[in-house]
Amino acid sequence: MSDEKQDKGISILREYVDSLLVTVILALFGITFLVQAFKIPSQSMEETLLVGDHLLVNKFVFAETNGGGPPLLPYRDVRRGDIIVFKYPFAPYQHFVKRVVGVPGDRLRIVERQVIINGEALDEPYKIHRRPQSAGNFQDNFPPSEDYFAYGLEDEWMGELARATRDDELVVPPAKYFVMGDNRDNSQDSRYWGTVPRANIVGRAMFVYWSMDPSKDAGDSGMIRDFFTKSQWSRTGKFIK
Repeated sequence: MSDEKQDKGISILREYVDSLLVTVILALFGITFLVQAFKIPSQSMEETLLVGDHLLVNKFVFAETNGGGPPLLPYRDVRRGDIIVFKYPFAPYQHFVKRVVGVPGDRLRIVERQVIINGEALDEPYKIHRRPQSAGNFQDNFPPSEDYFAYGLEDEWMGELARATRDDELVVPPAKYFVMGDNRDNSQDSRYWGTVPRANIVGRAMFVYWSMDPSKDAGDSGMIRDFFTKSQWSRTGKFIK
């Protein structure tokens, strides 16, 4: 092989390597700063999100500028109704997904399954109930009575709940958010363990990039083999509201 052909081969190889490195760097940048993948593990957000849904989470939409001037990417505050992914306050290595129901300063209570914010009923067309209503169930009537131990609440949350309750309403503390699952009867959420600190919020759920029927889950090898039959294509590309 001539030196000219050898140099050309090395140049082409270097271009491929450079392109691969750039791709890897951009992918790592995106995962670190822009988006994050998340898989729905439970039924707590049905029917909005189903077990087997794989989401992309927008990590920059709630990014704070810390007084350093305007952000490079679109930024806004967390709003009531946002579906967020966050670090569970009592085990930060776990990530949960829930809907924001109360923002800092809101006066919140639940009366016979109706969420009331600042004295007005909250319109929630997305929520579902699958069991009969029970007058004594604190899930349907919140805040609960002072006998917090009867409801299996987190110890730390019991103290905070007592301090933040005024006239049978929970006043959401500063820089914290009250979150609930859309499947109200099957959701461990702020009613049980408390509000989510602003610092724990990872981002806002954007869309389902892929969904797998959990009833057909046969492990990683089966997923690869039966990818097309396991996939729920009607949910692929579904934007989350």
